Amino acid sequence: MNFDRLLRVLTAVLLAVTAYLLFTLIQALDRAREARLRTLRPPRPAAVPGAVRSARREVGTFANAEYFAPDAPDGGQLAGVLLSDPPGLNPLLANEASAQRIFSLCTLTLAERDWAHPEKFQAALAERWEISPDKRVFRVFLRRGVKWQSFTDPESGAAIPEKEVTADDVKFTAEVILDPSVNCASLRGYYADLERVEVIGKYELVFHWKKRYYGSLSATLELFPLPRHFYCPDGRKFDGRKFNDDHRRNRMIVGCGPYRFVSWEKSRRIVLARNESYVGGRFGAAPPLAERVFEIIRLPNTQFQSLLAGRIGMLGLTPEQWTLRTALPQFRSGRLRKLRYPGTAYSYIGYNQRKPCFSDAATRRALTMLIDREAILKKILLGCGRVAKGPFAPTSVYTDPALPCWPYDPEAAKRLLAQAGWRDTDGDGILERDGEKFTFTMLQISGSSLQMKILPLVKDSLAAAGIDMKLQVVEWSVLLDRLKKREFEACNLGWTGSVDPDPYQIFHSSQAEGDGDNFVSFRSPELDAKILALREEFDLEKRIALCREIERIIHEEQPYTFMFYPDSLLALSDEYRNVRMFPDGVKPLSFYRQTEPGR
Repeated sequence: MNFDRLLRVLTAVLLAVTAYLLFTLIQALDRAREARLRTLRPPRPAAVPGAVRSARREVGTFANAEYFAPDAPDGGQLAGVLLSDPPGLNPLLANEASAQRIFSLCTLTLAERDWAHPEKFQAALAERWEISPDKRVFRVFLRRGVKWQSFTDPESGAAIPEKEVTADDVKFTAEVILDPSVNCASLRGYYADLERVEVIGKYELVFHWKKRYYGSLSATLELFPLPRHFYCPDGRKFDGRKFNDDHRRNRMIVGCGPYRFVSWEKSRRIVLARNESYVGGRFGAAPPLAERVFEIIRLPNTQFQSLLAGRIGMLGLTPEQWTLRTALPQFRSGRLRKLRYPGTAYSYIGYNQRKPCFSDAATRRALTMLIDREAILKKILLGCGRVAKGPFAPTSVYTDPALPCWPYDPEAAKRLLAQAGWRDTDGDGILERDGEKFTFTMLQISGSSLQMKILPLVKDSLAAAGIDMKLQVVEWSVLLDRLKKREFEACNLGWTGSVDPDPYQIFHSSQAEGDGDNFVSFRSPELDAKILALREEFDLEKRIALCREIERIIHEEQPYTFMFYPDSLLALSDEYRNVRMFPDGVKPLSFYRQTEPGR
């Protein structure tokens, strides 16, 4: 062998050895990286063999199937956060955001709104429906073969297998909502004009409404059925009081939706696993992610640290976190990304108008004008939102752009208070009327960092005008109970807006009684008449005109001090794909987790 050939052979061997060593080193680094990540993250569920996503698709349509990625990798977990334990998981009794958020993943409504065009409905549990010309009769045809998930009965311990969803379940649900012994007055308000539900066959039923009601469309199509055999085991008669107080059943969910309830560890986490029998899988609309976890973390800083460490994959950020804490390496590197969009939810200060100090509109307007909401928005929310003027979002067609917010004007507010009869007659710095001091207590939610910053500023602003506002910190569950019983003076809460506004639940006088959501006990015959007219109007232009009249009345009466429409601020791990921005935000149901080799 000559020298040149020997040199070529040695060079080839050296290159091969170097490549092998480099490949081995890369493998070792990858293994070390994975080991480090495993210490930071909870275990991820593996892909499920024979999962619903790989099933042969049926011909037909299913709600929002077009927004799912057909080639998405199957499996993985998405962990999010809850501020506290929900009050329960019964969808009729727990009218609270975290409970509804979890239940919505486990249930299936008759139809769902198109994510991109929420004014439109698409077939879900119902494959089709027919509406009479007078808009009072809705004939609904259910899909066949949709199954209630199996469960262990909490009372008998019996294993209950899957069972088909039928028209009887839908009728049962409507009857439960209308049962006055069931504690769901806020939801019942939407079904006040439902006359009866008639079962025609196993998969066909008819909703009969007493009169034209615009909300009858959504009330019918967005109804989620309850499994009669879960709430009435062994065919027993329904008992509304037992339904309300059955704590074991009300800590469970038996649904027919994309996920199934697995466990609830109080003050720790709630776990959902994908429902492998989900009907959406037949049409390519099953969620790619095998598991959804909701970690219960009270403190925002702890939530944020969990996001940075990879223990959760999605988190709604506070304005401070969004503005001041996202220059960290995790965000700069792209491992975490930020999403921002206008919010449709508004925050407010609600005044219990059963209390004499809040009984007149002039006083309530003065309270609003004493609070510098623009300054609070800039200082505390760091400009992430808009000052609210009423219950219709600034981006909504239903709001009147010519109607201004009440300005910050302490001097005008003081004149209003004087006109309303408030005087400091004894010189102690606190206003009085009819012998009563203007003193009240504001409930503050334990663990709410925003309220901890905002409410002291409100307190100081009112104090400068002679109003003594005290703060009382309470747990979320305690606050809900006191609202329900009307045992409060003022509170700082929020409502989520609707595509089709119907203020009946919140502002109609009838909802001031029982456990309705008009817990501030606001009453206005003029507003009641406008709300009822709106509920019967189907013409869009006339609906807009009525909403603007409603907005004007609420603006003058100020049952709330409308505070802000905060922007939605979201942080999301870059592991997740198929992330799209819809009119009301992202839809994690269609997310999939990008596996490591493809990243």
